[in-house]
Amino acid sequence: MGFLLGALVPTGIATAAAPTPPPEACTAGTGPYQQELEEHLKRPVDGRQTPADCEAIRTFQSRNGVRPADGYAGLTTYRTMLVVEARAHPNAAGKCPVRTYRIACVDLTRQLMWVQTGNRVVYAPVPIRSGRDGYETRTGWFTVYWRNLDHYSDLYDNAPMPYAQFFSDGQAFHGTPGDLFSGGSHGCVNLRVADAQRLWNTLAEDDAVYVWGVKPGTERKLRPRQTKPADLVTPADVPPAPRPEGHPEGRTPPPNPGAR
Repeated sequence: MGFLLGALVPTGIATAAAPTPPPEACTAGTGPYQQELEEHLKRPVDGRQTPADCEAIRTFQSRNGVRPADGYAGLTTYRTMLVVEARAHPNAAGKCPVRTYRIACVDLTRQLMWVQTGNRVVYAPVPIRSGRDGYETRTGWFTVYWRNLDHYSDLYDNAPMPYAQFFSDGQAFHGTPGDLFSGGSHGCVNLRVADAQRLWNTLAEDDAVYVWGVKPGTERKLRPRQTKPADLVTPADVPPAPRPEGHPEGRTPPPNPGAR
């Protein structure tokens, strides 16, 4: 024909957009945390996946950044659900002592942490990965005694530990680019890098840390240190002021600040 067909389309008139394809059918099977997700999403709780259950779980995953958002009630989705449930009142069970000063609260059982001052949450709950079987994160009262923005492990192949905040003889809060929802650390409390950065900006040296509970999968071998129940701990157990000079968890870093 010798001319461009596009020239026949008048200027300013848009061509019809291609129709949006319908969403793929949700076909994921029953997951190991099916009942927990059904209860959370107010679905009939029977532990059996239905198309409606699958759609509800997939919507939850999409809203909370779980990938892939496929409707399967797996570990990552369940752990995300625990964080979502904790957002409104993470200390509802009263496991983390309430004091007038700032406390980093680490719940090993739910694998999440937050920071509170009194009853006010100043750092919302985030998922963590604590020490695996044989390398369990220690429980009890601690103090942030050393911080290193760009730390590398002395013990484990010079592994990066960004935003490291040490609180118990080489165990620290720090960021990791890896998967938080499988396996475990060598004792440190791992966070997503962005969460570790926010925690760095929230805590300071001499801030209190309280760790309790048991990481799922470490119950049989764990020998927890004897500590007072949270409701019996007094302010004298962890002073609001900086640790006195010469305290074993003072400002000097440990010989090998390298757990991860």
